[in-house]
Amino acid sequence: MKFHILFIFVFTATLAWGQRTNKVPNLSGFDNKPLNFGFLIGFNVMNYRVVHANELPAGAERRYADVISLNPGLNLGMVSNFRINKYLSFRILPGINFGQRDLLFIDTNGVKDEYPLEIKSTYLECPFMLKFNGMRMHNAKPYLLAGINPRYDLAKSRKDGLLIRSFDVCWELGAGIDSYMSYFRFATEFKISIGMVNILNPIGTGEIEDILYTKVLDKLLSRIFVLTFYFE
Repeated sequence: MKFHILFIFVFTATLAWGQRTNKVPNLSGFDNKPLNFGFLIGFNVMNYRVVHANELPAGAERRYADVISLNPGLNLGMVSNFRINKYLSFRILPGINFGQRDLLFIDTNGVKDEYPLEIKSTYLECPFMLKFNGMRMHNAKPYLLAGINPRYDLAKSRKDGLLIRSFDVCWELGAGIDSYMSYFRFATEFKISIGMVNILNPIGTGEIEDILYTKVLDKLLSRIFVLTFYFE
């Protein structure tokens, strides 16, 4: 909830900044460039959609898992923006992001594990996005975007009974606002990244802990929320 309140505050402040009372619009020809570059910095929270197994191996006790806290993470990347027409752009956003998920298991009697599994991720990613631009309003312009993001996790994939696949692919949907400053375009954007690949490896680690962790789960699907600031 605090993350969404922060986004609304920043979004509103950015719109107000972009709508300053300058009589002459800043960077009036910026949107006509066929190609422009920049960089981004963002903040994320990582989550899982957890799907539990319907059938358990003999001797396994049913347990449930959920991400108990949303830890802030960091995104860094580069921007390549290709103009298609006035209302549509194609964007390539290679970068790296860091984050963590705390996955806690609980049994049917309500007994929780003493500590959650701390699953840390360091993703190399390269989103391919279509940006749908609205009408420019003096020094501000709203937009929507959608695309696909393949990513590879460089962090250790084996964690206390869980084996996590390194490769993931996500759909991404978002919205933002461009603000035209005197020397660059600044944007504030919020997006959600929805995993399409089951990143839980069902073969497990081969350790005895598998029966407590991997075997009670069917799927782990990524959910990542990102607040990003662009400088172009």
